[in-house]
Amino acid sequence: MDLRELENGVNPDNHWYYQSKIQPLIAYTRKVLQKVPSLTIIDVGSGSGFFAINLEKAFGDKIKKVCLVDINYTPEEIAATKGKKIEKMLYIPERIENSLVVMMDVLEHLEDDLKMLQDIKANSVPASNHFFITVPAFYSLWSNHDVSLGHYRRYKIDTLNKVLNEAKYNIKNTYYLYGSLFPMIWTFRKLDNLRKNKDTSKSNMQSFSPVVNKILYSISSLDMKVASMNKMFGVTCLAEGMI
Repeated sequence: MDLRELENGVNPDNHWYYQSKIQPLIAYTRKVLQKVPSLTIIDVGSGSGFFAINLEKAFGDKIKKVCLVDINYTPEEIAATKGKKIEKMLYIPERIENSLVVMMDVLEHLEDDLKMLQDIKANSVPASNHFFITVPAFYSLWSNHDVSLGHYRRYKIDTLNKVLNEAKYNIKNTYYLYGSLFPMIWTFRKLDNLRKNKDTSKSNMQSFSPVVNKILYSISSLDMKVASMNKMFGVTCLAEGMI
């Protein structure tokens, strides 16, 4: 997750957005583990490591190693995890094999998203690695939230497929998440764009009261059950397949 959202007081361990967003990742990892005995998780742009660390908690010994890759880690953080099962590092491993490469809302932060995908491909042992990628969807949702988080773009299925195909990734499925919440979020973003004297240093991701948080979690969890068939619209675009 983006560390700037932590600064807004967002706790991914109970926030509706992160607790629902991890569900398709867990489901896809379970599917991959039906084909292989164990996996290395390589979380690129990992930030706090929420997603990869929770995969390790969910699957235990079936996760051989967790590599948290982020250019913002300090030398002290890297030294403290060196050689451990969950290890922080600045760069992707030189050899990627029997791995699930996870990129949760990362590509939109990169001026050259294709190069990142190509770099991972270059280090990947053919036909042995899977990927799971999420990116923000639809330019119609562009707002101060994107500006504050340093986004270069938002995606649709065809634009995400295009860059993945250019990088020669084998796409199994691409779909949208949070389709049920799209109208509400679209309206909120449009109204936010009309505000004058906006604070561009903060994202829209905020904490909510327990009641509101529970309602949003219930709605989004139902959304996740049918999301893999949603090719129409949503707040997040997701792709999964093999590298």
